[in-house]
Amino acid sequence: MKPFDCRLIVFAKAPIPGQVKTRLIPFIGEEAATALHQKLVSHCLSVALKASVTPVELWCSPSSRHPFFIHSRKEFRLDLHTQPRGDLGRRMAFAFKKTLKKASSALLIGTDSPSLTSDDIKKAAETLARGVDAVIIPVEDGGYVLLGLRRLAPDLFSGIPWGTNTVMEETRLRLRRLKWRWRELPQRWDVDRPEDLERLRMDGYLHLKNAMGDKYADPGRSSKP
Repeated sequence: MKPFDCRLIVFAKAPIPGQVKTRLIPFIGEEAATALHQKLVSHCLSVALKASVTPVELWCSPSSRHPFFIHSRKEFRLDLHTQPRGDLGRRMAFAFKKTLKKASSALLIGTDSPSLTSDDIKKAAETLARGVDAVIIPVEDGGYVLLGLRRLAPDLFSGIPWGTNTVMEETRLRLRRLKWRWRELPQRWDVDRPEDLERLRMDGYLHLKNAMGDKYADPGRSSKP
């Protein structure tokens, strides 16, 4: 089934040292954490474009004027938007509201999950095209890496404890309360904890691990750079 009138929103932070991959900084340092984040964003955009769910919109924080985003616009030929201020829920709700005015469905993904594939994105778009209200791809840490909607409800985004391991379960409760039909696709994993660094190597993502250069440290070791 070909996805019908579905747009793909990618949320990304600018690669500003000290402001990205902060939980990894004690293990690999600011420079390596920033390089890894930048590689993850570029990897995500490549995957997004291969999914052929168009157009792809890059929603940038804190501003779309950062040189990395300008370069990404030229390299990947996509539209840039600046995320509004506020918590993640407010920013996501705003992006969905703007996008669903232009399309019958929308998918929103982050850039922290190299395990998310183009096929995952295609399947999510196809699932929405079959008429469900929402589609979600959970991640192992209790959140989700993809949310797709055909309509908007503020309750999905307000009062959610973002960044905790209860995000997915709380979202399920909200969907039940709304009496929406939704589908969940197979769970994925993201890069957020020290142990995820080794997983990049074990699962074949050497191009991402190598972004950290010699500063990569085995998370099983207690020493820090």
